[in-house]
Amino acid sequence: MSDLIEIRQEKAKALKDVGQEPYALRFERTHHFSYLQNEFKDLPNGKETEVNVSVAGRVMSRRVMGKLAFFSLSDETGTIQLYLEKATLDSSSASVEGLSPFAQLTDLVDVGDWIGVTGILRRTDRGELSVKAHSWTMLSKSLRPLPDKWHGLTDVEKRYRQRYLDLIVSPQSKETFRKRALIVSAIRRWLDDRGFLEIETPVLQSEAGGAEARPFVTHHNTLDLPLYLRIATELHLKRLVVGGFQRVYELGRIFRNEGVSTRHNPEFTSVEIYEAFSDYLDMMNLTEELISSICMKNLGTTKIVYQEKQIDLTPPWRRSTMHDLVEEFTGIDFTVFKNREEAATAMDKAGLEVPHKADSVGRLLNEAFEQRVETSLIQPTFVMDYPIEISPLARKHRSKQGLVERFELFIVGRETANAFSELIDPIDQRNRLELQDARRDSGDLEAHGIDEDFLNALEVGMPPTGGLGIGIDRLVMLLTDSPSIRDVIAFPLLRPESKQKPS
Repeated sequence: MSDLIEIRQEKAKALKDVGQEPYALRFERTHHFSYLQNEFKDLPNGKETEVNVSVAGRVMSRRVMGKLAFFSLSDETGTIQLYLEKATLDSSSASVEGLSPFAQLTDLVDVGDWIGVTGILRRTDRGELSVKAHSWTMLSKSLRPLPDKWHGLTDVEKRYRQRYLDLIVSPQSKETFRKRALIVSAIRRWLDDRGFLEIETPVLQSEAGGAEARPFVTHHNTLDLPLYLRIATELHLKRLVVGGFQRVYELGRIFRNEGVSTRHNPEFTSVEIYEAFSDYLDMMNLTEELISSICMKNLGTTKIVYQEKQIDLTPPWRRSTMHDLVEEFTGIDFTVFKNREEAATAMDKAGLEVPHKADSVGRLLNEAFEQRVETSLIQPTFVMDYPIEISPLARKHRSKQGLVERFELFIVGRETANAFSELIDPIDQRNRLELQDARRDSGDLEAHGIDEDFLNALEVGMPPTGGLGIGIDRLVMLLTDSPSIRDVIAFPLLRPESKQKPS
């Protein structure tokens, strides 16, 4: 590798010697490649136009055949061929240091370089739309060779670690991130059009709350204050509802000090949405409408394929309680158990693991769901009515003892959304947070702490509210047929490589 870099460094020096700055300041471009391909799609083979164009892009391939050369150039929108004729190039510019413009181009330009070209459009005899170059300029000399264009980046981790290379050689990766940007933009527009306001909340917080998750800890030097990176936007958005905003949301980064997998990255994106005077049933309707609308807008259909599975996002979606689903998949009816021991015995007989930390019937119900049910929920399914023990911020169910008004949306076996009828009773909320705080004191690093200012806000008075959170990364995975969350996060967290000088 070092020899190849040295050769390219020598070419950069040679460019300077012939008056070509290897790293240009700017270039006046007139057209993108996709526009030219579309605008001149009817140009006959062997014909030229009188239209002058200036284009710029990265050289992706090159063929030199005597006095004629063909380069493939790529920009953000697509590719186009360069038709490089020695007679045309040499007649338009003077030679320098014995190197004609054509020789400069063929001798000193490598695959990976950025160049700018001016010329006219020509359709070759073989039907390839090309820019017939009259002049060219170096824009940026690439010192490192690109991966082989036929094999791309076969090392999956290198694709994530050096995303810039992945984007260069993999059109599919570039398209995935283009779709992600459009999906995020469409979600914001959908909410804005319905009267929701996006209001930003703090990333640095004195008490991390809004979810059961282990936070990242940091420190403010000037204030000598320990702080946490937010694990949710929930508690601050609820403060805004207390303050009188009736429809608010925030789409942004969340940080949780957890493991890494195909479904988890410690830094991820979510949208949280709160609507006053609504409940979790209203949030179900909103979720269906939002996701199906975004799918239709970006893919043109609500029937998609994910990893060879047919998924139908056409509303209405299945709605079922956690109790009913667990009984369906395990045969265990958790409603009949009077205590944890009875539930644990039934789980053990069914071949389910009984974790010691699951210290109640409700927690064991959730364990049974996670072990046997959730990965089987391929079509969109709202799982309703969760145990109160694992839902410290959700309102008690209006008719079912020991449960809360909460749902999670599962698609292709993954949680994609989570919603509550929000708990607005400050006394009930304090009691539940105190129980959570006791669990944290006993060693549960994911238990919720007590946020006194949030409790003060509830005491001021919060109207009935429905709240919803949607995992943007998992939604993008679904809509781009991406198997891993790392495929849809441009720069996922990775373990550092061993420190060594680049080859």
